[in-house]
Amino acid sequence: MQILHRFTGSIQQYLKQISDPDICRPDHCPLCHALSCLIAWGFYKRSLVDLEFDGIIPIRRYRCVFCHRTVSLLPEFALPYLRFSIPVISLFLVTRLLEGYTLKAAAKAASQPDMPYQRGQFWIRRFLAQATALCAALVARTAAVSAATFAARALQMLQAVGWIPAHRFLFSELRFHLLGWPPFLAPSGIPVRLQPAEAKT
Repeated sequence: MQILHRFTGSIQQYLKQISDPDICRPDHCPLCHALSCLIAWGFYKRSLVDLEFDGIIPIRRYRCVFCHRTVSLLPEFALPYLRFSIPVISLFLVTRLLEGYTLKAAAKAASQPDMPYQRGQFWIRRFLAQATALCAALVARTAAVSAATFAARALQMLQAVGWIPAHRFLFSELRFHLLGWPPFLAPSGIPVRLQPAEAKT
């Protein structure tokens, strides 16, 4: 299971902080909810492209001594299963969909001047598929705004909340991916289950 590591600062500061397992160790297992049960379980590596970084970062892992499952601490500036960081993707989407720039100009604004247009189209397609659900979810964090499309409304709401705080809320509390989970992948390996409404008497 992936949970978010709340972190503000540069990637270099993240690399230094994550090397100490006690600084960022969660106080309970998010799967079985036992307290003080997580032991350091090494790292896995993933690639990340940020505005001023393009390389490999380690992701800290812990293992629960009770349920024997592992928990990964994903830095909150990264999206699950996507190589590019939230700042890069957000700059591209806002520039392209809100400000009406061309794909090439939007990529340049996101510090990706050589980005293939297929990648931009991929982000746009996934965001547009999520826009209505994002608007509904973000009402818990900010007022809905008037806009011509759900995409414009979702972008303005994300700008009001802040992309990383919105990601923190959506992912941690709703297991909701900013650009949508891939069709083959349910969050945490299990489908979302909604509680049935109570019958009125």
